[in-house]
Amino acid sequence: MGRQLQGSERRPVAGARAVGPADPTELIEITVRVRGARAVDLVTHRTFGRPMTHDEIEEHFGASAEDLAKVEEFAHARGFGIATSSAAERRVVVSGPAGALAEAFGIKLERFRGPRGDYRGRTGAVQIPEELEGVVTGVFGFDDRPQASPHLRRVKTLTPRTVGRLSPVEVARLYHFPDVDAHGQTIALIELGGGYRSNDIAGYFRRLGVRPPKIVTVSVDGGKNHPSSPNSADAEVALDIEVAGAAAPGAKIVVYFAPNTDRGFLDALTTAIHDRTHKPSVVSISWGSPECRWTQQAMDAFDEACQTAALLGVTVCAAAGDAGSADMQSTDPDFDDRAHVDFPASSPHVLACGGTRLDATDGSIKAESVWNDGPDSATGGGVSDVFPLPLWQADAKVPCSANPDRRVGRGVPDVAGNADPESGYEVRVDGVDTSIGGTSAVAPLWAGFIALVNQKLGRPIGFVNPLLYKLKSGFRDVSTGDNGHYSACHGWDPCTGLGSPDLGLAGLLIGALTVAQAA
Repeated sequence: MGRQLQGSERRPVAGARAVGPADPTELIEITVRVRGARAVDLVTHRTFGRPMTHDEIEEHFGASAEDLAKVEEFAHARGFGIATSSAAERRVVVSGPAGALAEAFGIKLERFRGPRGDYRGRTGAVQIPEELEGVVTGVFGFDDRPQASPHLRRVKTLTPRTVGRLSPVEVARLYHFPDVDAHGQTIALIELGGGYRSNDIAGYFRRLGVRPPKIVTVSVDGGKNHPSSPNSADAEVALDIEVAGAAAPGAKIVVYFAPNTDRGFLDALTTAIHDRTHKPSVVSISWGSPECRWTQQAMDAFDEACQTAALLGVTVCAAAGDAGSADMQSTDPDFDDRAHVDFPASSPHVLACGGTRLDATDGSIKAESVWNDGPDSATGGGVSDVFPLPLWQADAKVPCSANPDRRVGRGVPDVAGNADPESGYEVRVDGVDTSIGGTSAVAPLWAGFIALVNQKLGRPIGFVNPLLYKLKSGFRDVSTGDNGHYSACHGWDPCTGLGSPDLGLAGLLIGALTVAQAA
């Protein structure tokens, strides 16, 4: 057996205990991630010029045929099957009995029982066989614990504080979204559970007076559109579709359904980014979890995928979380009263979307503040424990982490929008009309905004973060409130980032891109 795969170490879910060995005869699939022909360097490969094509990405940054062949030969020699192999996505999906696959990668698989449910899992690191040393950068799929949570919050009861539910169309108007038809754009949604009903979507958009979007579903790793009840993940799927479709009328929506595991999440993202059929220009992610619950190999793989998205001209939007600066419920077994940021929002190559409370009357914004209904229902945000401060945040005055180490890292979020469930979005899920908030709504809202900018520009704007931080206007500066460890202030802050969209933001972005292209 070769060396340990650095960054692959796993610990049991907090509060879980091993209850016996995993079934060695269970047929499973694992995703073996392979090194790229060269590393993506966004400094050298400018993202403001012509987006690269899928063929160019595969040629310059994909896995080599030789490396893919080594993984396939390794699998065949041990009697395993190959489900798929992709140079562009740098992955080989290997299938076989769980016991034999585990032995091949030097791990012990057990069944665990805990407060978040039962799961098949491993502890320690993955071992890379000698013949694959230096070739394999990640192995996913042995551990099927739930990796992420949907970032939504429901309105509980109407109170005197409730300012009124809003439709996504009303929110887009309040934020001065461009008045264009996004018929040439495709928005990708990543969903790790739940489903939607077509009659709900049709009825919802009919009531809004907006043409319903064309919706396509893509199955990843066996995930599928599986609606059940309003209290399930269906609420997340409906919220994402209805907000994105209403904010960017005319855009096509492609929903990538995958299992809620690190493998399913990663495969859904890379499938969307490299989808040559639907070619989304924006990806919206409303699922995530604190950085401390991820392996380093997973975060590295996600970030590499988002860098590739930047070169393809694809913008990735992600929710910043709904449990304040702790990014986990106070009742969670691993709650430690430290500040955490949510991943994948903390990836430097993602547009991280935080949440506000919006008070609007007569078609205009009366007030906007940080969304905070308490420690378990507030916008995420803070300073990354994993990713360093990116160059484009150098002048944003990102503070040191609130944790004792006082780390200076990637600041989250970048932007914000209406998220408080009490000023939340009217949605329909499984035949029920309700109001839902959370940063889950802000990611598809911003994805819709980016799609409209793309349509107006006539090309995808792509990796938008460096451009946004150069703007001197175009945002509503949300400077009141806090999310626990961090407080809002004038300018960028770890609660609402640069702020919510304001009049002229689309034009300023287009102008900034034009200047960047000419430089």
